[in-house]
Formats: sequence, C-alpha cells, structure tokens
Amino acid sequence: QVQLVESGGGLVQPGGSLRLSCKASERDIDFDLLVINWYREAPGKQRELVAGISVSGLPNYADFVKPRFTISRDNAKKTVYLEIDNLKPEDTAVYYCNAANSWRDWGQGTQVTVSS
Repeated sequence: QVQLVESGGGLVQPGGSLRLSCKASERDIDFDLLVINWYREAPGKQRELVAGISVSGLPNYADFVKPRFTISRDNAKKTVYLEIDNLKPEDTAVYYCNAANSWRDWGQGTQVTVSS
C-alpha cells in the first residue's frame, strides 16, 4: 500500500490555528472507502489516536481534543484534513495519519510546534 502524506504543520503561537492535510496517492483509487485516522506523537510519549473519519464522513475524536479539533474529508482531492483551533503547547507533536481499514507504513508526519 502507498503511504499517506501529511503536511500543514508549523510553528504557531498558543491560541492559533492550523489545518493539517493527509493526502493519498492518485493510485489510491478507493480512497473514498478508507477510514482515516489522525495520530500524534509528542516528545517522550507514545503515539496516540486523536481523531478519525468514517467512509460516510462521520467524525470521532479523542475526549482530550474536543472541541478544538475538526476532521473532514474531500474525496475528490483524496485528502483528509485536521483543523486544530486554540492550539496549546501540549499539542506540540508530530502528527501522522493512516488508514484504519487499509493499514500502511507510517509516513514522515508533520511537525506541529506551539510556542510563544
């Protein structure tokens, strides 16, 4: 399976926002059948699941990210987005995505750093 590619991270001040993207290859012709999850790995901590979106677009979130995180998908662009509002220093992590029903090797992730 082809890796998903994460992007959109950066250095942001507390209270700011970011929109992360998880893009599939054009070879992923069944992207609309993929359940996509976002994870994050903070320094010194285990990778954790933060949000997911079903084939029908139904989102689910870890309790600790509600209501600041919003996950959405655009099947025409083969992309799942994760919008993070009111960023906090504890959101600092590398963010990854993967397909829960079509697991593949982890991508490089995208670094989010929240600091003043």
